[in-house]
Amino acid sequence: MLEGIKLKNILYILLGTAIYSFGLVHFNMQFELAEGGFTGVTLILYFVLKWDPAIMNLVLNIPMFIIGWKLLGRKVFIYTLIATVSVSVFLKLFQVYQFDLNLEDDLLLVALFSGVFLGGGLGIVFRYGGTTGGVDIIARLVQKYAGWSMGKTMFLFDAVVLILSRITYLDNRTLMYTVVVVYLSARVIDFIQEGAYAARGAMIISDYNDEIAQRITKELDRGVTVLIGKGHYTKQDREVLYCVVSKSEIFRLKNIINSVDPFAFVTLMEVNDVLGEGFTLDEYRQPVS
Repeated sequence: MLEGIKLKNILYILLGTAIYSFGLVHFNMQFELAEGGFTGVTLILYFVLKWDPAIMNLVLNIPMFIIGWKLLGRKVFIYTLIATVSVSVFLKLFQVYQFDLNLEDDLLLVALFSGVFLGGGLGIVFRYGGTTGGVDIIARLVQKYAGWSMGKTMFLFDAVVLILSRITYLDNRTLMYTVVVVYLSARVIDFIQEGAYAARGAMIISDYNDEIAQRITKELDRGVTVLIGKGHYTKQDREVLYCVVSKSEIFRLKNIINSVDPFAFVTLMEVNDVLGEGFTLDEYRQPVS
């Protein structure tokens, strides 16, 4: 296995993409519900032109990898590539071995299950270091070269996709059920990522503070503050690292600390509000809209 790439993460990413693909085929495709992002584009192409989503997922995402692989970093790039390819494989598999759920008269139940499966699958993928490419890469590029926040770009892209879906194949009824899917999916992702708040604060005590701080700065692009503490029992001064990360970065932060010092003492705290660079201000200290 390549350095830093864990078999456990790959297996969980495969599990997540299987759950995600199952939900997409058996709920969204079977009952003509839409979705945001590149997945939503593949659904439009499927319902309008009958193009296979399994193939179009690769056609749309592979160019994004070529353009944005440097932005992802080697490890995230490999996990993302695995996730994207496996989504296409599972989409094809579940289309071949598809069964009828017979829920035509209960679209609310379809929407609820779709949100749980899509959000659950993506949440597992995100938790173990992967993404499904697409809009995430576009958002990073726009943030770098245009200064827009990633959230704003992703929201606008999803809104455009949903509007196109309404124009091409959705009626008002299925559009409203799709909104339920998108909202519930986002909430399930938050739940799996263990974060109802915008950020977490981390206090880290280790014998390898310098290496941990350097990797947090390099891999997460987050600032680290060095505090001076004093052990009550030893009466010795110790450096304590403090940093704040977004909820989607919690598991990456844990992985960094564990890979450098498995015996580090770490506490994570809920942060109800965060002001400053990386959260309310961009790298140029301009407000993030």
